[in-house]
Amino acid sequence: MKIFLSFFQSKTKHPIPAYSFWEYYIKNGIEEAGYEWMECPDVDWALGRVPKTKQAQINWKQDAWQKTVDYLKANPADLFLSYLYPDQIDTSAIDQIRKTNIPCVNFFCDHIRDFIKLPKEFAAFDLNWVPEYKAIQQYQKAGYPYINLPMPMWVAPQYRILQPEINSQITFIGSKDIQRHLMFENIVKQDPNIDLAIYGGGWIAAAHTQQELLPYGLHKKLLFQFKLLNKYGINGYTEKLKQRNYTGQISRTLQLKTHGAPSAEEYNRLTAGSLVTIGVNRYPSYLFPLAKPDTYSRLRDIEAPMLGACYLTEWTDGIEQLYDINNEIETYTTPEDFLQKTELLKNDAVKRKTLKVNGQKRALKNHSIPASLKEILWTLNL
Repeated sequence: MKIFLSFFQSKTKHPIPAYSFWEYYIKNGIEEAGYEWMECPDVDWALGRVPKTKQAQINWKQDAWQKTVDYLKANPADLFLSYLYPDQIDTSAIDQIRKTNIPCVNFFCDHIRDFIKLPKEFAAFDLNWVPEYKAIQQYQKAGYPYINLPMPMWVAPQYRILQPEINSQITFIGSKDIQRHLMFENIVKQDPNIDLAIYGGGWIAAAHTQQELLPYGLHKKLLFQFKLLNKYGINGYTEKLKQRNYTGQISRTLQLKTHGAPSAEEYNRLTAGSLVTIGVNRYPSYLFPLAKPDTYSRLRDIEAPMLGACYLTEWTDGIEQLYDINNEIETYTTPEDFLQKTELLKNDAVKRKTLKVNGQKRALKNHSIPASLKEILWTLNL
């Protein structure tokens, strides 16, 4: 089985959110499944997400897809597997690939955050790999082919060995955003003495400095407001106005619990060895009030249990289909529930060990890339 990949491969570091880990995960997962991966060495897939002029994006798309089609004609594959945003997709090229009897599957993990209505480009694929439970309704409404499978996560074998607890802290690792910030402020306001440790980008800088916004002209301001109205509607625009007073300033109490982003090795060590490792599934959106955010299951819900964490994550629809709650992972719904659950776990070493063992076993067995590929190939009759 040869799988051609379009999964954010790039030899260049681009000024866009982290992306290189996707290539690492999917290639190693494919190899562990016993398959081969292929790629067009001349295509920079991450470059397709770098902000550029409309013409520059058209040029990138034409170049990338012509090289890809030519490569596949000379080097046939059994499956085309991609992680592509709508503006990266050339539907005519996908159609050409499919006509050579190579089924095309696209993974995408931000449907809930990015779309009210699914992009028409996703209809071009034989199958869409959809990790968000709430996005199933979008696909059913659109009539696009889909399969609901976990986020593609791979951890090296040396990190699959259950680790002892190395600290007594409640650990969260993730970059700062408005929803995470407000939730943790609420938590430390109720319990200033909680042994909470927060690691990630933006927490330290935001604690001591306030971002200086560059002025921009009336034309750009009107264009931005038009795009926002077009994407979120009048209700979303109104919510955006309500949120404009958010300064991002971190309280002194929370400052004392924040740290910078850990190294990869420290990340794995903290996730596996902390007393409790936290997941936060709420996310920033103008479609929902600040006090009532929406949620969906994130990559951390797969990664942390795979690493052997005692994992407490925010409840979201579909999480109960991934895990046996209270036996493999634990969940919370509100800051008050968060405090109750962390206190219970802090005082129950047997329960913590049960979650570590059972959660890791379930994630590695059922939520791995080899398991997902097996489901995809069965669905496509390959």
